[in-house]
Amino acid sequence: MDVTLRPLTDADVVAHDAGEDDETIRWLSGGRGTAETTRTHFAMLAENLRAGRGKRGFGVWLDDRLAGYVDFDPDNRDGLDPGDVNIAYAVHPWARGRGLAARAVDLLCKRLQQERLGTAAALRIEPENTASIRVAEKSGFVFVREFESATDVHADGRPVTMGLFRRPLSG
Repeated sequence: MDVTLRPLTDADVVAHDAGEDDETIRWLSGGRGTAETTRTHFAMLAENLRAGRGKRGFGVWLDDRLAGYVDFDPDNRDGLDPGDVNIAYAVHPWARGRGLAARAVDLLCKRLQQERLGTAAALRIEPENTASIRVAEKSGFVFVREFESATDVHADGRPVTMGLFRRPLSG
């Protein structure tokens, strides 16, 4: 299984949007992307990568086929401690169950470590998202605490409870 992370481009918009399903929308995006919103998001990620600031994201490629998405955001402070770098990810339905998310998170953690971007990688996971909790555990993250999000809310306006999982980015 050849897994790589690559910046997303306009050529990836259709495949990315086709990989969105109810789970991706529920746990990551909050809504279905359109060609226009996805293209705009990819342009923002590319600019941030070029500038070395803000949220930066990558396509997760499995044997040269777009199979998911992973990003990191050193500016997300919701529930995190100083030095934590937030990571988020999604795997397209056809590629699930192969350990792809754990591999992508591991590759991203190595990149963060090489670039010295923070002291720990952090995953903010809702307790009901058992698949992501398994990814965290397989990827060497340790549960730290639960917290009420100051930025994420349910449809009725209640704050979302999240679990914080952390993995050191040092040797």
